[in-house]
Amino acid sequence: MDIIARIRTDYKEKFGIPRQSCMTDATGLIVFEEKYSDPNYIRGIEEFNYLWIIWQFSKNVKENHNPTVRPPKLGGEEHKGVFATRSSFRPNNMGLSSVRLLEIVKFEGKNALLVSGVDMLDGTPVFDIKPYIPYSDIHKDAKAGFTEKTLKSGLLEVIFPDELLKKIEEEKRTPLIKTLELDPRPAYMEKIDREYGLSFGEHNITFIVEGNKLYVTNV
Repeated sequence: MDIIARIRTDYKEKFGIPRQSCMTDATGLIVFEEKYSDPNYIRGIEEFNYLWIIWQFSKNVKENHNPTVRPPKLGGEEHKGVFATRSSFRPNNMGLSSVRLLEIVKFEGKNALLVSGVDMLDGTPVFDIKPYIPYSDIHKDAKAGFTEKTLKSGLLEVIFPDELLKKIEEEKRTPLIKTLELDPRPAYMEKIDREYGLSFGEHNITFIVEGNKLYVTNV
């Protein structure tokens, strides 16, 4: 398959990336490859405000895979079939994300889409883009499966000192805080008392967690 675009995001490493799309307001820039930068490829796309992005888990490409995985949100102890999860360790390493289309822009002479709600690593290859269509894509009777109980764990309260928050570009403060609220720590690891580091844009954020509160310690 051809790579049609690559997405530029503030997530420079896997640690801290939201586990699902549209969980934060984090933005990304989908920059089309030269071959697909013809404006005819996106004619009419502005009529939609949400898109499906099909992409590759480019950092998890492996020759071998297992039929089952251990979802981190289940503590890493319970096995589920890979096709019953959204694990990144899959036979074809394909990801699917729903993002909000903000604007059509130009980047270094190429067409690009500015989107929000990204859950992709910076530089991720994109294979296809399709419009999100409400009448067919919304299923009001959909079941959440094992994710039903993991959603009830709630968000962390982020304590971000003003003097540290001021070091972050204003437009990136809310996406960063929402990323931290989701608890970036690996769910399958024992939540020991230690300091963690999160790369976001040009910044490295360090934090500790006590109970349901996350304290930013340095930027």
